[in-house]
Amino acid sequence: MTALDLSSPVAVVGTGTMGQGIAQVALVAGHPVRLYDTAPGRAQDAADAIGARLDRLVEKDRLTAADRDAARARLLPAGSLAELADCALVVEAVLERLDVKQELFRELEGIVGEDCLLATNTSSLSVTAIGGALANPGRFVGLHFFNPAPLLPLVEVVSGFATDVTSATRAYETARAWGKTPVACADTPGFIVNRIARPFYAEAFAVHEAQGADPATIDAVLRECGGFKMGAFELTDLIGQDVNESVTQSVWQSFFQDVRFTPSLAQRRLVESGRLGRKSGHGWYDYAADAERDEPHTAEQAPQPAYVVAEGDLGPASELLQLIREAGIPVREEEEDHGTRLVLPSGGQLALADGQTSVEFRDVVYFDLAVDYRRATRIALSASQDTSPQTLTEAIGLFQALGKAVSVIGDVPGMIVARTVARVVDLAHDAVAKGVATEEDIDTAMRLGVNYPMGPFEWSRRLGRGWAYDVLDELHVREPSGRYAPSLALYRHAYASDKREGSTS
Repeated sequence: MTALDLSSPVAVVGTGTMGQGIAQVALVAGHPVRLYDTAPGRAQDAADAIGARLDRLVEKDRLTAADRDAARARLLPAGSLAELADCALVVEAVLERLDVKQELFRELEGIVGEDCLLATNTSSLSVTAIGGALANPGRFVGLHFFNPAPLLPLVEVVSGFATDVTSATRAYETARAWGKTPVACADTPGFIVNRIARPFYAEAFAVHEAQGADPATIDAVLRECGGFKMGAFELTDLIGQDVNESVTQSVWQSFFQDVRFTPSLAQRRLVESGRLGRKSGHGWYDYAADAERDEPHTAEQAPQPAYVVAEGDLGPASELLQLIREAGIPVREEEEDHGTRLVLPSGGQLALADGQTSVEFRDVVYFDLAVDYRRATRIALSASQDTSPQTLTEAIGLFQALGKAVSVIGDVPGMIVARTVARVVDLAHDAVAKGVATEEDIDTAMRLGVNYPMGPFEWSRRLGRGWAYDVLDELHVREPSGRYAPSLALYRHAYASDKREGSTS
């Protein structure tokens, strides 16, 4: 099954920001495009807005004047749904209400031809439920674009329970022909991105609610240590707190209030107060012109330790040993069967976040996971009230000697980046085990859809098969609500590795 022929008209119903974006994508690809909106005049306004964006593309030398003129000639506002009768594809981008979408597609089914592909751009509703209102749900599919649709490459092609393989394939190939990167996905709450991305927000909010760190510090650690483009607080302020919370609530409810997807009470209070982010002028941060910028907690300069003793290879943080040597700090190495820590001159220990807490040990400072310790510009440390001040000072001085800013947070198990990555990896393995998508498509979706520094499975391979399981298992012991209980899929993944390593065959 191939992509739609470029001579085939494409219709977009709903002319808000997303509808306009999808229409522009189809138009620039070469299709005749029809725009329809129930509000009088909206379709014409949308056509004018798209035309203006095409003008800007010409100004930036991304489109020729001739191609712009040809595209404008192919773009037609429709006064009624009846004018979409000859379309080969109709994409809906209307209000996120099941009844509204079902009624629209029931009406469209009586207008368009039998071979017309019907698609929804929903991000939170069930594709199966929307298509269930149709006499022929086999031709119904989800085409979830990301905003802004003309710029972001990812499209989740979602097959409902009754979607025909031929329909899903045609939608997939059409999205690819439009210059997008499609990924195939089963109809599951949140699809790929909104399902697997929930911990990125949830764990940041949880650390904040536990008084582990303030939003600016958590965001800085996620960016400068974790390698994420934006922190969770600034990103949800950009998205809109009401929008982000609505998706979280939808996924949580759709999974029958699964504790792994529990919404944040702190975010709920933010929404209730009307602090919705940038669009309201205040969210987690204040966006008033005269507001002071929130700065992350950064430790004052401390002396570097005279030496460190490495017990084991530090696992995922092993590259630190070379960085320490390059900084001129002697490293004494000692073989340890289970040691993955540094011993400081004070006798205190420095260990990679593993889901445990500092207060459980005599004198331990934890440091957070980094996507790349050489390139990271900030490191988070956590310590308890019982940690020796000298040990903490030496730990701060060590990372500062490596050129890193240091943020000291509360004694939070799993810290910030480690617990986030472990949960993302777990949900990704769980999704593959349940037939949601392939490993490759999940990695692609998370890199392109939300700009993760790497996909969950790439992370899993780099960190080691048992790493995420071990972190979550320790977190689950300390918070036995089920939120951190490793999935069966992750358990099998880690156990299979151990079995192979112990095998003599």
